Amino acid sequence: MSDPPLRRDGPAWRPERPDVRARERRPQRQGRAVRWLAPGIGVKRWLSLFVLCTLVGAVGFLHFTWTGPWHFTATRWILWINHLANPDRFPLHLAGLTLAGLSLLGALYSIAMLNRSLLRGTGSTPASAVDVIYEKRTLARGVKVVAVGGGTGLSNLLSGLKKQTGNITAVVTVADDGGSSGRLREALDMVAPGDLTDCYAALSDSPVLARLLLHRFERGEGIEGHTFGNLMLATLSEEQGGLETAMQDIHEVLRVQGAVFPATTHPPTLVAHLTDGRTVRGESQFVSQVGDARIERVSLDPPDLPALPQVLTAIAEAEVLVLGPGSLYTSIIPALLVPDIAHAVRNSAAPLIYVASIMTEPGETTGFTLQDHVSAIAQHLGRLPDCVLMNDMPVSAQVLRRYHDDGAELVSLRGADRDLRSRVLFAPLLQPDTAWHNPDALANAIVELTSKQR
Repeated sequence: MSDPPLRRDGPAWRPERPDVRARERRPQRQGRAVRWLAPGIGVKRWLSLFVLCTLVGAVGFLHFTWTGPWHFTATRWILWINHLANPDRFPLHLAGLTLAGLSLLGALYSIAMLNRSLLRGTGSTPASAVDVIYEKRTLARGVKVVAVGGGTGLSNLLSGLKKQTGNITAVVTVADDGGSSGRLREALDMVAPGDLTDCYAALSDSPVLARLLLHRFERGEGIEGHTFGNLMLATLSEEQGGLETAMQDIHEVLRVQGAVFPATTHPPTLVAHLTDGRTVRGESQFVSQVGDARIERVSLDPPDLPALPQVLTAIAEAEVLVLGPGSLYTSIIPALLVPDIAHAVRNSAAPLIYVASIMTEPGETTGFTLQDHVSAIAQHLGRLPDCVLMNDMPVSAQVLRRYHDDGAELVSLRGADRDLRSRVLFAPLLQPDTAWHNPDALANAIVELTSKQR
């Protein structure tokens, strides 16, 4: 079944040819030798050079033996080979060609066996090595994506994107002050590690490490409620004087495909400014303190926080910038409040894609339409998204009832102006029987959209 195409709202939409490259990224079930010769492996050029050098070497050796002191020995070799061939049935020159071909095959076989021995010595096998090499080289040529946000939404997106490209940079919100992150932040004066841990787990090449990072201790004085990943980041931050200096070690230890960086390495406090004039400090207080008011804007305290140079470089080199999916005021916008990041995003030539939330969030975006979400992003960032990706799969009635009981509803296009409607692209992005985005479908849509503009 082919991937469903993206579509725009309104009568101007026409079906588009679905992108098939995502399905071509992984090697097909072919013979091992054929897979070693597949495009992108980087083997054919060196194999061709080896064959060429072998043939040139054979000519050089022939010249040496024929013109040097081995002339008579070479003549006896030739006469001996001639005795093995019948000139009436098998021309003598083909006997030499056959011998040369067999020698070349023997040389290639010896190289193959040498590689097998080396691979097994490193704990790998030729069958798995070709798949890994193919995938790494193919992913290395993938689109350069910078994804901004936090929470479960960003980590889900990253888990889908890493199957499409190896050029991923996640810029993660670190203003959380609740749960395990809040406790570590208060005790060690560090940024909130929780969303970072989720993103490292999503991009780790090791399933075992990914599982361990998310393990939450359910007992033990002092560590109960903490995840292993949060404790590990806290340890590295403490040991190296901050996460900024520990970034390289973290990426190497966790075998991260791409890069994950905090929006800032200084712990900020998120402040909500409400329509009734009140302010609420700390994102963990939003749900309980907002009440009947609405969030008008949010800010960081202190406001002038620095961004990592690696983040600014990634944004400058990006081919696409993605906001979300995630909570509007507590996951997406806080990262954009870091002045250098906001400036870099505003001045980037890359298309800016906003992944629209499927449901509103009680106490944060109660009653918000898509227009409200996009307007809030433009207000805080100073740039409108070039494209808004929106799910068009129906959410089941049972799921809707469950969310409605909690005070949430579907994010809709109700009241959207013409400009916003022209920016919306619809795609089936829903995980069945949930109100969550499907990581693979979302990644496919983003890569497809970006590829058409490359």
